[in-house]
Amino acid sequence: MISYDDLPEILVNYMNYNANLNRSKNSINEYRYDLTRFLKYIKVLKLKIKTNSLDEVDINDVDEKLLNKVTLNDLYAYMTYLRDECGNSATSRARKVASIKGFFRYLHVKAKLIDDNPAKELESPKVGKRLPKYLSLTESQELLDKAKSGDIHIRSKRGKSEQDLSENQKKLSARDFAMITLFLNCGMRLSELVGINLEHIKFDECNLTVIGKGNKERTVYLNKACINALNEYLKVRPDIDGKDKNALFLSERKKRISNRMVQTTISEYLKAVGLSGYSTHKLRHTAATLMYQNGVDVRALQEILGHESIGTTEIYTHVDNYQIRQAIENNPLADYKAK
Repeated sequence: MISYDDLPEILVNYMNYNANLNRSKNSINEYRYDLTRFLKYIKVLKLKIKTNSLDEVDINDVDEKLLNKVTLNDLYAYMTYLRDECGNSATSRARKVASIKGFFRYLHVKAKLIDDNPAKELESPKVGKRLPKYLSLTESQELLDKAKSGDIHIRSKRGKSEQDLSENQKKLSARDFAMITLFLNCGMRLSELVGINLEHIKFDECNLTVIGKGNKERTVYLNKACINALNEYLKVRPDIDGKDKNALFLSERKKRISNRMVQTTISEYLKAVGLSGYSTHKLRHTAATLMYQNGVDVRALQEILGHESIGTTEIYTHVDNYQIRQAIENNPLADYKAK
């Protein structure tokens, strides 16, 4: 059973319900964040509580009695609050709409705690499709070169000898190079990379298993660059005991590396090669874009990325169409006016 001291029983039960459906931990944490904020707003709205900040509101006493009073208009008022007071984008609000709809569906249909479902007719804001940002082939190569050099790990650490620093730098560099190689060659998600265990890798079959969205297993095939990078890292990866002994990627504290640490590390490398506004997810976009531009079929790309819908993958065809349009615009005759 999931136990959250700061949550009302009705929300804890919903978290347990999602865990039973095998939702990923990341998804459950998103529900928790979205619904905690929502319940604070509803309590203030319906009970007319005066407060300077929703963060101060205690929701431990929120129950079905209060939630039975929620109307569709209350939900739209919350969406307006998110847009105008919190500056949430359409994408962010759309996610919160999904969280709220799932919660009220559970309360009405599964738990049968409310008489009507006020979120049934709640509409999601229209989200325009944006082309994914990605690195060029040259920028990707520069990033790999920077990771191989290990420059960002040359730091002054009190109490460490030059030999110790050199060994530590070598280990971290091999780890980071392997992570970036997997991101750029396989297009895996951050959570998938962090969750890799040693037993997931099959060198004889040149593949590994990752746990994707919805706890679905997916086979990721490894090319020569990935095999070489993993082998080099495993030569310096420390043997450890405890619950993280089978984790592939380890932190300096010899624990499974966290999502945040991977994000911070990748961000440092990107800044080191003069790139800002990118993230680990942009490396996934980069892998997908480079593969598509080099002839990989969109259906094959869907399998590689672990997309449930082909529509999600088709955004990379739009990237290619954009480049075609740009090529036409760059034609030296584009601005020529016949006499």
